[in-house]
Amino acid sequence: PSPFDLTFGLKNNMTKHQELDAWIDAHFDEQTRFLQALIQVPTDTPPGNNTPHALRAAELLSQFGFDAEKHEIPEAEVKAAGLQSITNLVVRRKYGSGKTILLNAHGDVVPPGEGWTHDPYGGEIENGKIYGRAAAVSKCDFSTYAFAVRALEAVAQPSAGSVELLFTYDEEFGGEVGPAWLLKHKVIHPDLMIAAGFSYQVITAHNGCLQMEVTVHGKMAHAAIPDSGVDAMQAAVRILNALYEQNALYKKIKSDVEGISHPYLNVGMIEGGTNTNVVPGRVTFKLDRRMIPEENPAEVEATLRKIITYTAAQSAGVSVDIKRMLLANAMRPLSGNKPLVEAIQKHGQTVFGEAIPALGTPLYTDVRLFCEAGIPGVIYGAGPRTVLESNAKRADENLNLEDLRRATKVIARSLSDLLAA
Repeated sequence: PSPFDLTFGLKNNMTKHQELDAWIDAHFDEQTRFLQALIQVPTDTPPGNNTPHALRAAELLSQFGFDAEKHEIPEAEVKAAGLQSITNLVVRRKYGSGKTILLNAHGDVVPPGEGWTHDPYGGEIENGKIYGRAAAVSKCDFSTYAFAVRALEAVAQPSAGSVELLFTYDEEFGGEVGPAWLLKHKVIHPDLMIAAGFSYQVITAHNGCLQMEVTVHGKMAHAAIPDSGVDAMQAAVRILNALYEQNALYKKIKSDVEGISHPYLNVGMIEGGTNTNVVPGRVTFKLDRRMIPEENPAEVEATLRKIITYTAAQSAGVSVDIKRMLLANAMRPLSGNKPLVEAIQKHGQTVFGEAIPALGTPLYTDVRLFCEAGIPGVIYGAGPRTVLESNAKRADENLNLEDLRRATKVIARSLSDLLAA
């Protein structure tokens, strides 16, 4: 008889949770191939032409009997968000009356960049690790969640509640044409939700993020007669120095949330000038300001604008344009997340053999959008203890396949308990 037959399992004193584990072990090669196929379709964001990946993911899901609703976002809204194409996927698995639990992973990724020793879109496996852009953040959790639900249905055969898989493609740009759009249009409204994360902690709070584009205007001139122009680069350097000085102040501000330290500011891009022998008439830079949960986003933005405009005014002939690119609020835990936290901690300890703490993280995610809509959520999925270990957003991003296997077991076990509760 099949080891996944319920009566056979009971005869051999297997618990339901052990049967879920056994199903996942038996199908893990298939799960790994599924993840490889997802990694092999690029989703660089920018530019954000991500509908092709959604169509491929829907095709792969259909092979399991999962019918994915395709929610294509209108072109005008996608372009307004700075992207090219977005189709979000929703898979609804209804077992009976009761709560709906949604599992959300995002497929968009930052471009690979330089320094890779593996094909960023190869899904290559070496020494028990799978390599590729989004191997760890977060195409892996398309796989975690899909196979957890498959195991749940094959073994636990739930008769109450529902599970929904939500796969979106704009987390890197703030979620406005992903979860926010779907919540606004009432496509989804679960009772509880889990979003892509790492395996060794369940995340209940996270930082906010403010991203701004600052353009410094001067006046172009020939480098041989620089006094006939206004150097936008020099003015930009003064502004940047003033902004960087804030980081020393931010280190004195401490968050009360375990896992989150202090605010900080990063300038990630700068561009300007026309040629080596020309005084630059324009310089543009983009900054990222991480906000701890205790901060007020409006006050943070107002302070940065004041610093920039005041410093620019110290340079004659200089003007600045400041544009907000992104405002992602911090995630603050809702009390209703307790069943999620308890289930993941319980089964995480069993499967991983160590305690799974509930922490905050300095990252920002789409979970805040659900919490703002009154839907309790946590962050948990496949991955190492830290972002640094996974090389997320760096060359040779990778995932230990054992973390994928074990996280899938934790999610399957947790769903089984939550739907039976």
